[in-house]
Amino acid sequence: MTAVPSDARLPRTAVVADPQPGRLARNAQALRDAGYTVLEAADADHLAALLGAGEPSVVVADASLSGVQSTLSGVQSTAPVLVVLDLDNPAEIAAANPPGVHDCITKPSAPKELVHRASVLIEQVSRRRASRQEAEGLREQLREVSAAVRATNDPQEIANHVVSGFGRTFRADHVVLITFEDHRVPAITAEWHGPGLAELPPDALPGEEEARATADALWAGTETLSAEGNEAEARATDKPAPAVAGAASTLAVPIGEGNSSLGIIWIAMMDRPRTWSSAELGLIQHVAGNAAYGLIQSHLISSQQQVVKQLRELDKAKTDFLATVNHELRTPLTSIMAYLDMIQESTEHPVSREVHQMLDIVVRNTERLRTLIEDMLSVSRGGLDNAGMQLAPVRLGRTLDLVAAALRPLATLQNVTIDVDPVPEDPEILADEVQLQQVFTNLVSNAIKFTPSGGRIEVGSESHAAADGSKWATVRVADTGIGISSDEVDHVFTRFYRASNAMAGAIPGTGLGLAISKDIVERHGGRIDVASTLGAGTTVTVSLPLGTDRIQVN
Repeated sequence: MTAVPSDARLPRTAVVADPQPGRLARNAQALRDAGYTVLEAADADHLAALLGAGEPSVVVADASLSGVQSTLSGVQSTAPVLVVLDLDNPAEIAAANPPGVHDCITKPSAPKELVHRASVLIEQVSRRRASRQEAEGLREQLREVSAAVRATNDPQEIANHVVSGFGRTFRADHVVLITFEDHRVPAITAEWHGPGLAELPPDALPGEEEARATADALWAGTETLSAEGNEAEARATDKPAPAVAGAASTLAVPIGEGNSSLGIIWIAMMDRPRTWSSAELGLIQHVAGNAAYGLIQSHLISSQQQVVKQLRELDKAKTDFLATVNHELRTPLTSIMAYLDMIQESTEHPVSREVHQMLDIVVRNTERLRTLIEDMLSVSRGGLDNAGMQLAPVRLGRTLDLVAAALRPLATLQNVTIDVDPVPEDPEILADEVQLQQVFTNLVSNAIKFTPSGGRIEVGSESHAAADGSKWATVRVADTGIGISSDEVDHVFTRFYRASNAMAGAIPGTGLGLAISKDIVERHGGRIDVASTLGAGTTVTVSLPLGTDRIQVN
């Protein structure tokens, strides 16, 4: 596309500067006769004043003018400069090299030659300016295309933005983008066509193998291919560029990343040839690079979203499975516990003392199995929720006494002592009593499991005020058990996590008790912490608000 000088038909003005009056008048008159409006300057100061007052179409300055070099260098003027010089005078030759000088002519110069050189210089500069303006306009339009590409993670939208942007910016008839089968990008085809034009027929484009071969060759040389009709002219390759069938000219632009191509873009003009400037090709390649990056990133994001979706589906399947299994386990377990109670409490057929002891063991293990099932049910539901919490005033000391009394038989079997410190002022908290008993049952039963024979468990509580004025009740369950190593203690609240020494000692458990306890405590607005020394024991601290303002409402 040839740029038409924006000022080709505008009135032209010329500033003629020459210290020699006769030559000044002659050159000025030659330009006036050619239709120029001419301003004359006999010295450098007058020349500077004229240039500062306005922007002429051309400046014709004699090299013998004293100070012409500094004047032309110092004045902020974009007017083209034609210097008249004597080739036999070294001083004038040196004066003709300041910034802003566009052309030179020898003197004495014929009037027609002077006018011709001045006119050609004006047109050349006008074309360059128009070309720069056009390039800036293209750059701005393609900048919007790149912005649209960066604004989406949809691969098809990215391709659509590219083809429509190229089509409108370069006034093309057809633009097609295709990507090849590749693990980095999805297979995409996007086509744009000018108003009133039909889509290209399926056989108008080269086949995939030919297109891939072309893209690979172009990407290896970081080039584009321009073809006219069926004759192709390539840069850095001897192979012809496949053209769009029926097109007067075709531009092939590779899309790639690393050492290989990902796809190709075809820009076709159906009824006219198209010569691409280096600036246009550079802008096209820049946008193609942005498109390649966007396609790769969007494909990665889409793949990650697919993985997340599959993980959620697997998690739901796991949850549904656990819920089903828990339901199926609880039904027979309820019957077993009921019959055990009937056997133990029967007066018509009392069992012997030995059988009663065995039944006690069965009852305890059945109760333990029931607790495990409840824990698994909590996990299958994704934890507890506040909607299911039955909040009521609860005496903390009484709750701790009930938990300790229920677990003392189990502690006695393992020769472990449970001591509950008396609570002088039993604090009342707003809580779900069943869930709170589950927390302390988990903590004390854990302490029993991990405390060797002869060990001791202390359960104590106290009330205190925090720095912000809020009031808290704190419960500590401390044991003299096997403890937890420092690098594992931060993981004890993770579901199904079990410390290495528990695994090595074959101590039974699911790794759910602390995770569920933490969930319950936090939903009561509290916090739970663990401090442990390997081989010396563990202390679990539960802090609960005495007021009701910290209870979560989700």
